[in-house]
Amino acid sequence: MSFILTWVVAAIAAAAACWLVPGLVVLGGYMGIITFALAVALVNASIRPIMHFISLPITILTLGIFHFVVNAIALNIASWLSLNLFHVGVYVESFWAALWGSIVISIVSAIVGSIVGLDDD
Repeated sequence: MSFILTWVVAAIAAAAACWLVPGLVVLGGYMGIITFALAVALVNASIRPIMHFISLPITILTLGIFHFVVNAIALNIASWLSLNLFHVGVYVESFWAALWGSIVISIVSAIVGSIVGLDDD
């Protein structure tokens, strides 16, 4: 049940990011956002913690700013997965779109997650 709730929160956050960030293009309508949210949830659960651990020294040197770069790379990976596995998803046009999109997704996920009572342990 927790993964499904995480998926719904990620879908709401992804829809908000696609609406607010000009460089995020939805391909496939609502199914594109749903599959992209699934890819985001899977990347956040599996690949992103490894990326954060590997990049910990440079994150410390940049006082945490590199954390945003890792999130943008994770968003690009999720975009690639959704587009190449399901042929629908969200196309990320540039690194800056991925950076701003990851910031919007983080903020909206935190807000919606706290409203529905989702723990980010």
